[in-house]
Amino acid sequence: MERRDFMVGAAAVASAAVLVRDSEASAQTRRSSGSPGSVQRPVITPNGATLEHRVVDGVKVMHLVAQEFEHEFTPGLSAMCWGYNGRTPGPTIEVVEGDKVRIYVTNELQEPTTVHWHGIVLPNGMDGVAGLNQPAIEPGETFRYEFEFPEAGTFMYHPHFDEMTQMAMGMMGMLIVHPRRPEHIVDRDFAIMLNEWSIPIGAARPNPLEMNDFNVLTMNSRAFPGTEPLVAAIGDKIRIRFGNLSGIDNHPIHLHGPNFTIVASDGGRFPTSAQQPHTTVLVPTGSTRVVELTATEPGDWAMHCHMTHHVMNQMGHGVPNMTGADASRIARWVSPQVRGFMPMGTDGMGAMATMQMRQPNNSIPMRGGRGPFGNIDMGGMFTILKVREGITSYEDPGWYQHPEGTVARVASADELRSDGIET
Repeated sequence: MERRDFMVGAAAVASAAVLVRDSEASAQTRRSSGSPGSVQRPVITPNGATLEHRVVDGVKVMHLVAQEFEHEFTPGLSAMCWGYNGRTPGPTIEVVEGDKVRIYVTNELQEPTTVHWHGIVLPNGMDGVAGLNQPAIEPGETFRYEFEFPEAGTFMYHPHFDEMTQMAMGMMGMLIVHPRRPEHIVDRDFAIMLNEWSIPIGAARPNPLEMNDFNVLTMNSRAFPGTEPLVAAIGDKIRIRFGNLSGIDNHPIHLHGPNFTIVASDGGRFPTSAQQPHTTVLVPTGSTRVVELTATEPGDWAMHCHMTHHVMNQMGHGVPNMTGADASRIARWVSPQVRGFMPMGTDGMGAMATMQMRQPNNSIPMRGGRGPFGNIDMGGMFTILKVREGITSYEDPGWYQHPEGTVARVASADELRSDGIET
């Protein structure tokens, strides 16, 4: 081995040690996808990114740009949204407890804005409430925020100027402060921002005036089937950080398969005596919750909001209840006048995704996408935790291959008869 190669290798080992000890690493290291193992990894934002930084005289310097851009919620549905650095949610900010940061915020919107660092203890003049703590950032201006992070935890950032419009258009992001001396090492650390949108069928922009009838529910501003899965190896310790900046709704996030422990909120980590095992965690609007678990069961495990309308896409509420109705005469009358007309909901809504109805431009079916056994009858705020044994990378492994005899199936007549079941 040449001396230069040896020095490069030694430097890489030293960098890895610093990541484990202090959770500090360069932006390049933080973007590495890695492979299964025991070293603690940086936070992963599915469908998202991490904000880059440089160190100047011991201060971590970052740059956020508030701007408008086209965003895809899932294939077939896009809209002009507002966010940071060309994305919604904005890039996840990762720092370490005790870090001093200098964050420049450039406003490329048509109206003023600010940034509030949600849950962070900082000087009052850095809190980001327009008119109270600072002047608003006018279009074309760049403001400088500078402060330290005294406490580790899971936080968020968002505007505090015209919040109704700016947050409804997508301006929000996760902010993770790693402990200087971590005591709870995990292998997979995920961040998921929960949000809700009003996007009328065919509309080019979300409607910020909506107060209660949201029809696109997202994880990291993506709706299923556009959500990336969370991938883990058997034995991995997993942390999932949820932030909720929805307009009005709390979200009970339910994980199928393994249970988890609720360990923290944006107020900090709970004492061990206060941590509780659950399979569902309620994430109130304006709050964060953190859960931890060990991947013990292989499979493709659903994770979704348990409010039933929150796992649908672009549903419309202004229609009568047709469940159980005989709509055959309606179909005969209307079909000659409206090409492609189909009566909706007479036998429930489960078949909506497979009815082959023509979709209006820039819209998506109310229900999910294809799975290994047919259509997955869920959409919106839904994703999948994929746990595998023997994987060598955290790339999407595809659908789970079930061992023989472990999939529910149609019962045979002999089985029903032998077990005394009458049908």
